[in-house]
Amino acid sequence: MAKFIWTSQLNVGIEVIDQQHRRIVEYINQLDDARSNGHSREEIGYLINDLVDYTISHFGFEESLQEEANYPFAKSHKKVHDLFTQRVSDFQARYDKGEDVSKGLNSLLVTWLFNHIKRDDADYVEAVKAYLQHQKDFVENKKGLFARLFG
Repeated sequence: MAKFIWTSQLNVGIEVIDQQHRRIVEYINQLDDARSNGHSREEIGYLINDLVDYTISHFGFEESLQEEANYPFAKSHKKVHDLFTQRVSDFQARYDKGEDVSKGLNSLLVTWLFNHIKRDDADYVEAVKAYLQHQKDFVENKKGLFARLFG
């Protein structure tokens, strides 16, 4: 399988989220490299576990941001994450039973991540950006207040 190349098309415009998405892409490519280069089953298993753990952690972070931003479709977005997590857990279980799922898992990850970023994630960006800007403005205003009081 060809490397999953990160392009600016995949940026959502929230740097911390874009960094996390790029890290997931790195994991996907590491898994494909390990599979293609005949790495041991144990090494591939570690990579799958790391990729899944990181992705679930990313989902939690993204969901927290959506809740804080009062994104109206946060629960629906979480359900999409939950369904995907279940699919990946099924792949992990099959792998643990001895099945070679790395090619199918890699294909699922590439397709799902690309589509998820372009569709589902794009929907929450405006709400989260507005929230983050509000937080930044609040902090900046407090800095000015403290400077006037204690400066």
